[in-house]
Formats: sequence, structure tokens, C-alpha cells
Amino acid sequence: MKKIIKNLFKIFLLLLVAGILFIVCSNYSIKKDSDPYISYKSSDIPKTKTALLLGTSKSLNNGFPNAYFYNRIYAAVELYKTGKIQYIIVSGDNSRKDYNEPEDMQLALMEHGIPKDRIFLDFAGFRTLDSVVRAKDIFGQKKIIVVSQKFHNERAVFLARKNGMQAFGYNAADVNKYAGFKTNMREYLAKAKAYWDLIFGVEPKFGGDKVLIP
Repeated sequence: MKKIIKNLFKIFLLLLVAGILFIVCSNYSIKKDSDPYISYKSSDIPKTKTALLLGTSKSLNNGFPNAYFYNRIYAAVELYKTGKIQYIIVSGDNSRKDYNEPEDMQLALMEHGIPKDRIFLDFAGFRTLDSVVRAKDIFGQKKIIVVSQKFHNERAVFLARKNGMQAFGYNAADVNKYAGFKTNMREYLAKAKAYWDLIFGVEPKFGGDKVLIP
């Protein structure tokens, strides 16, 4: 019995080490591969017809405004008003009637002067993989600027390029280190999951009718 327990413990340790190595390697690879294509400076980003604005909740659980959301809005508005982009796909979660990331982003963009007919809504952006692949398959965009924070853009641009897109990332302003600690910790696992999905060919959960962007 002791021998069985000892062997099981060894297997557990081997799996634990393998899991940690996979997380470290996938994070390193995604950051390294995406680094040449993402920037905090709009001047580094090529002029492109369409931006993909990745969704998040506009409010925190405590009811306060979510800085991640508003910083992404400001970044997308800057790209539009400086002529870097003509259209914006807002992609996010709309899994509940009382929660609608795409419409929240649309309204926020319009409040900053972006015309409604320049904004296209993707209600099935439940994961980053869904958002980037749907930008190509549903909205017909093979070249995009992804708008989110750096940690998120690294993963999104990596996935987009691995799925045959010419993708760049414009980094929205970060939040302070204390507020973003949990998010950044979760991102290590999210990058590992993105690499796992790539290896095993995981595809978006939902299809849909094609949407024409002029």
C-alpha cells in the first residue's frame, strides 16, 4: 500500500512540474511572438480599416467603474479620431439579458463621438479566441488592430496571427498594479489555455451569418 501511495505521489509531482513548465513556456512563447506587433504608441501601429475592441464589464463587482473598460474605450476612440481606423468591431459577452458588453461598448464609443454606423457588434465574443477568429470568419477582416491592455493583446494578437490574420495590438492604459494583480495572475493561466487550444485545434463555439463591413 505504501509503495502505491509513493508511486501516486511521484506521478502527482511529475504532473505538477509538467503543468508549471507548460504554463511558463506558453507564457514566454506568446509574449515573445506577439511583442513585435503590439505597442502603446499609435504611431507604431499601421493604418488599418478595422479595430477589434475586446470586451470586459464596464463596472466592478462593487459598482465602481472598471478602468480596464474605460481605458479600452479611450484607446479605440484615439485610433478612430487620428484616422488609424475606420470601423470598430466590439466583441464581448452577452450571455445574460442583464449583461451586454458589446452594447455597453457601443454606447460608450458613441458618447465619445464615434458614429453608430461605424460600430459593429459581436455578441458571441465569449473568449478571446472567439473574438479574433470571428473577426475573420464572420466579419471578413484579415487585418485588424486589437484594442485591449497589453497582457490581453499579447494573447489576442498571438491567436489571431496563428489563425492566419495580420494582427496588431494597440495597448490601452493599464490599471494600477494593486487593482490589476488578480487579473494579471489569471492571465498566466489564460495564456496557457490559449496555447492548449491552439495545440488541440479548439474552434469558436458559435458561427453565424456573415457581416459585411464596407
